[in-house]
Amino acid sequence: MTPEGDSPPAAIELRAINKSFGPVRANRDIAMTVESGTIHGIVGENGAGKSTLMSILYGFYTADSGEIRVAGRPVDITSSNDAIAAGIGMVHQHFMLVESFSVLENVMMGAESGSLLAGSIAKARAELARLESEYGLYVDPDAIVGELPVGEMQRAEILKALYRNARILILDEPTGVLTPQETTQLFRILAALKERGVTVILITHKLGEVMAITDHVSVMRHGEIVADRVTGETSKEELAELMVGRKLRVGVERRAQSPGHSVLVAEHLSVRDRFGVTRLDDVSFELRAGEIVGIAGVSGNGQSELLEVLSGIRPMSSGRMLLGDREITGAAPCDAAGMRRLGLAHVPEDRHRLGMVTAFRAEESAILGYQDDAAFNRGPFLDGRAVTRHCQDLMARFDVRPPIPEIGSSNLSGGNQQKLILAREIDRDPKILLVGQPTRGVDIGAIEFIHQQLVELRDKGCAVLLVSVELEEILALSDRILVMFEGRVVGEVEVAEADERLLGLMMANAHQDSSAATASGGKTEGRGAVP
Repeated sequence: MTPEGDSPPAAIELRAINKSFGPVRANRDIAMTVESGTIHGIVGENGAGKSTLMSILYGFYTADSGEIRVAGRPVDITSSNDAIAAGIGMVHQHFMLVESFSVLENVMMGAESGSLLAGSIAKARAELARLESEYGLYVDPDAIVGELPVGEMQRAEILKALYRNARILILDEPTGVLTPQETTQLFRILAALKERGVTVILITHKLGEVMAITDHVSVMRHGEIVADRVTGETSKEELAELMVGRKLRVGVERRAQSPGHSVLVAEHLSVRDRFGVTRLDDVSFELRAGEIVGIAGVSGNGQSELLEVLSGIRPMSSGRMLLGDREITGAAPCDAAGMRRLGLAHVPEDRHRLGMVTAFRAEESAILGYQDDAAFNRGPFLDGRAVTRHCQDLMARFDVRPPIPEIGSSNLSGGNQQKLILAREIDRDPKILLVGQPTRGVDIGAIEFIHQQLVELRDKGCAVLLVSVELEEILALSDRILVMFEGRVVGEVEVAEADERLLGLMMANAHQDSSAATASGGKTEGRGAVP
């Protein structure tokens, strides 16, 4: 018992935590205190050690040395079962749910009580109702998880942790797949958890969210805690500088310019998958030279299929596309190599699946898709020296670290992998650049660099189609914005007239202002409608 008037013990104390993977020291003498009943943010660049530290706390890794204290008592956490027993729950960035099961089945799975399942179900249903009511976590317990919106899936994950009596909840990048409205609802839930004494640890790269919801924030850099701040006594600018160890530019410098001629026209594009399900539904728009067109939408609403059709990876089921003088249809397709020859470059959403071969050396990934160019070949063989020189040049110009062409692609951090792919595509001086999720999993320093490269490309007259789930990114870079929902373009808006609230409503197809957005084809009165 804590004497009356004394503060309760800290929810978490980490003392001198160290963790190495071979020669790499992921965590160095980490000391961190998380006060009970608070929301504590952890920020840092890619590779700063955040995920390793939380994996130690949740039992995925075991620290090489150091001590973990929970509620003032030392605990030995060597598995997730140990963490759960200590009252620690975790909501992962990629949900750990069985999509074919109901919410109730997911919540009680592995935590059944007694030998009779009927009794366990009745108990779980009653407890779920209590948790939903107490914390505002309303989800239909009988709904099939795979049929739920992403926000409700996340609530199911939180319920699962609370059902196991978690008093400390770790959330890893929880808003990456949410609309602004779902993010607002999540923050209300976190506030309700805090009010009832639950401690929340929030890992995020979105500094605006850190400032909005946390009480304290710890900054990690190169495996160390370099700062602890009371959130109300810091700023996004200070946190960003602490993360990267230098001053960052505020925003992206963009000069106004009028777009040029049309370079790509998409008319009534549709795609059906192998099961006959429509994934892209009657999409029409145009791209003009010297503009960035942003595509906003929650992941899984046709953006990936659109990029694949435009880049030649996937054939269209109906519709047509005009690229310069070339007409492309389902009957007269053009593959990815042909699209590249027509001046279209592509930075794919999934850099590991489509952007590089992780088993290749960096210099090989740096020419992927362009390996047949004469500059890289000597007769029937690749010119190794030319390939190496080319990669060295790209690495220098695009600040890819370490600047070692022979390094394995998989050994580059996510941000440096992304910069290498972007360098490869921009180096071709394309007429059109398709870029999907350009800063997904990328730290703030690399985000600054990537954004500047896209703006410079636009200023040189390239047409850029930007797909991103980050509304802040869409608003910062785009000249006009298309919004997708369930495979359709449900609206178009000039960036000067857009804000996160409007875009969030459009992303959920819940907007009411028909002058701001209309369905199918992106035509909008007075807002850059496609002619």
